[in-house]
Amino acid sequence: MSNQLNIKNKKAYFEYEILEKYVAGIQLTGSEIKSLRAGKGSIKEAYCVFVKNELYIRNMHIAEYTQASYTNHEPTRDRKLLLNRQELDKWHKKIKTKGNTIVPLKCFLASNGYAKLEIGLATGKKIHDKRSTIKDKDVKRDMDRALKNYS
Repeated sequence: MSNQLNIKNKKAYFEYEILEKYVAGIQLTGSEIKSLRAGKGSIKEAYCVFVKNELYIRNMHIAEYTQASYTNHEPTRDRKLLLNRQELDKWHKKIKTKGNTIVPLKCFLASNGYAKLEIGLATGKKIHDKRSTIKDKDVKRDMDRALKNYS
């Protein structure tokens, strides 16, 4: 199975400082996975939340599958993330710390065909941190341009 699906959340790296990453499975219906394989998904507005000691992703948009009939899905429903109980407990403890949140970073297809979601434990950046991120990115771009023109 080729790994053609690769949905990234670039905004998360700008808005948050990522402390820890983890890969989790997503519980999807048939029309959702078919729509994801067609590349019709977005995690820009998504976030993770605990509901009754289970981790869910909210506002992950997966467009309706056009060939599905009455069995089509709701585009922004809550989807359960598949983690072990020990992992859930560990992440739940870390979330209780003030300022920490869980954000989705990347959605991809694993080699076995299952959809996976890379999630990260994050803290929000201050304005000066965002400015330094922009400055570092500009410096790196200028260096790459100089190296390209030099060779």
